[in-house]
Formats: sequence, C-alpha cells, structure tokens
Amino acid sequence: MRRRIGWLLLLFLAGTITRYVVDSFNWLHGGSRRNGLDTFIPLLIGTGGNAGSQTVGTIIRGIALGEIRQEDTFRVVGRELLTGLLLGLLLGVIGFVFTCVLLGHPPIFGAVIALAILGICIWANGVGALVPLLARRFNIDPALVSAPLISTLVDATGLLIFYTIAIVLLIKLA
Repeated sequence: MRRRIGWLLLLFLAGTITRYVVDSFNWLHGGSRRNGLDTFIPLLIGTGGNAGSQTVGTIIRGIALGEIRQEDTFRVVGRELLTGLLLGLLLGVIGFVFTCVLLGHPPIFGAVIALAILGICIWANGVGALVPLLARRFNIDPALVSAPLISTLVDATGLLIFYTIAIVLLIKLA
C-alpha cells in the first residue's frame, strides 16, 4: 500500500482536472443536469482504473519473478482486497473533503463520492488480482489480457457501484 498510495493520490488529484473539464461543458446539457453527479464519473472511473492497473502490474510482476504461485491465489486476492479497502478508505476521505469542503456539496453528496471510491477501489484491486491469476491458470499470457480486461470491467462495474450508492443515499434514504 505504501508504494501505491502516492501514485494514486497524484492520479486522483489529476482526475479532478477531468471533473472540471466535464463541468465546463455543462451548457451542452441544456441545464438538464440537476446535481452534477456525472462530473465525478471520470474521477471515480480513473481512480478504479489506476488502482486496478497497479494491482495487475504487481501481480504479473510477482508471477514473473516466481513470488506468486497458483496455490497462493486466495492469499493474494485477500491481501489485494485489504489493500483496496485501505486505499479506498484514504481516498474516500479525501474525496469527501474535496466534495464537501472545496466544492460545497452537502455531506450526503460527499458520502456518495466517498463510498463509491471505497467500493470501486476494493473491487478494482480484487479484480486486478484475480484476472492475471485466472489467465495464468488457463494458460493465457496474463500480460496480454489483464490490462484491457481490467479497464473494461472496472469502468462498467465502477459505474454500477457509483449509481447504486447514489440511488440508495440520495433517493432511498433521502
């Protein structure tokens, strides 16, 4: 986690730039956007993609160096889920502060962003660990398939995580 968090923080901050780009084209929506949730999508998906990519790289390196064997699958995936939890908690707190303090959104809105970051980081790390291990198990080169598959899986499922949390917190609990 210590080797990853600095880069994820840097990429997280860089992802906020994308949010501003999306927000600057708000006029294209004809004023139909009410809460600005969609401006956070690039930040959230980027964070998940970056976390998943880091995990894939770490796992592929471990496989190549012989540090990760097939029988280590459950231990490795469990460790990466824990790493995703810790990274997600830290980035979630930063996301909450960014959303509420710097952007002035209400705490419930900040909670949506924070919990989405948490869920996406856990998911991205779990999938990022599992995909190269499964690829190796089925005699597919993990370096060839992992990055594109992670990108697609984390983007689509990250949106599901985000919108599910938004629905529960902003609609069902409101």
